Amino acid sequence: MGIHGLAKLIADHAATAIKEQEMKSFFGRKIAIDASMCMYQFLIAVRQDGNVLQNDDGETTSHLMGMFYRTIRMLENGIKPVYVFDGKPPQLKSGELEKRGERRAEAEKQLAQAQEAGEQENIDKFSKRLVKVTKHHNEECKKLLTLMGVPYVDAPCEAEASCAALVKAGKVFATATEDMDGLTFGTNVLLRHLTASEAKKLPIQEYHFSRILQETGLTHQQFIDLCILLGCDYCGTIKGIGPKRAFDLIKQHGCIEEILENIDLKKYPPPEDWLYKEARGLFLEPEVVDCSTVDLKWNEPDEDGLIKFMCDEKQFSEDRMRNGCKKILKSRQGSTQGRLDTFFTVTGSLSSKRKEPQLKGSAKKKQKTGATPGKFKKGK
Repeated sequence: MGIHGLAKLIADHAATAIKEQEMKSFFGRKIAIDASMCMYQFLIAVRQDGNVLQNDDGETTSHLMGMFYRTIRMLENGIKPVYVFDGKPPQLKSGELEKRGERRAEAEKQLAQAQEAGEQENIDKFSKRLVKVTKHHNEECKKLLTLMGVPYVDAPCEAEASCAALVKAGKVFATATEDMDGLTFGTNVLLRHLTASEAKKLPIQEYHFSRILQETGLTHQQFIDLCILLGCDYCGTIKGIGPKRAFDLIKQHGCIEEILENIDLKKYPPPEDWLYKEARGLFLEPEVVDCSTVDLKWNEPDEDGLIKFMCDEKQFSEDRMRNGCKKILKSRQGSTQGRLDTFFTVTGSLSSKRKEPQLKGSAKKKQKTGATPGKFKKGK
């Protein structure tokens, strides 16, 4: 679910924290990707006649096709992706998971009614609501990534939290996910739409967390409290308080405790036994992968292994798989050149009082006319 209304709130109050980029802008960047979010996207989007792709045995293959081709697209643009898979959900998420189960049960009823009435549009809509990423999907995608030579990480808990930890540890540049709670977990940079279909032509949105805090004037903990007020996966919200009011209250009072002391609790009742402190603690100190043990390596693809798995077992086209392997190999040859900014580290600023060398004669005359060799004219 992520955080309700956070993207719009950032656009309204910290627009300069968001950049729109093309995929090629991330050439040479290592990016941690929320694997479950990707697979969910692929299971919904990669379809044939309104249904998920299947092989002759009735096994779903949409997630594999999406993972294969979207990953190759990133590799061709010089990106080094690392997929992060969810571990066990935190106990606080049990309420949200229960609600999702209830919504699935309702969607199943509505799907049956639509099928009986022959309403194709509703059949498609409710079928997508029943999409769920399973452990089997995870294992198949891990196998595919290994054969492609692309690394993955098993998170002990929420994938977005471990993605953020990898960014903060300097292992990768950004977190790629559609859920905004990557920012709540403190990722320095968050990317949305990185794995979206190329046909949608969506620009990649690049969010910078430090700039969001700077523009909004919030601390990290105040930002977390704002996200809890907006609505997250771990606890309920105060009834009657929307995004604008939530932002104003955090700016005015600084934390949820002070807000509860200063609002009319009859008019704005908080949930009974509200676990906002526990949610705050989970965002501040989540269970994450030990980044010191993570060694990310991108290898050459195992072409024979890919053919056996994707063609012999899953019945994909052998020509397409071999062509995909060629693209991966070609991308590896082109990705040996690093980004220019990785070769330099800023150690200080040049003093404005630095004395320029004294010029004489013709050199002095050239300087006056702006024709000194090696000098750039100042841009307007």
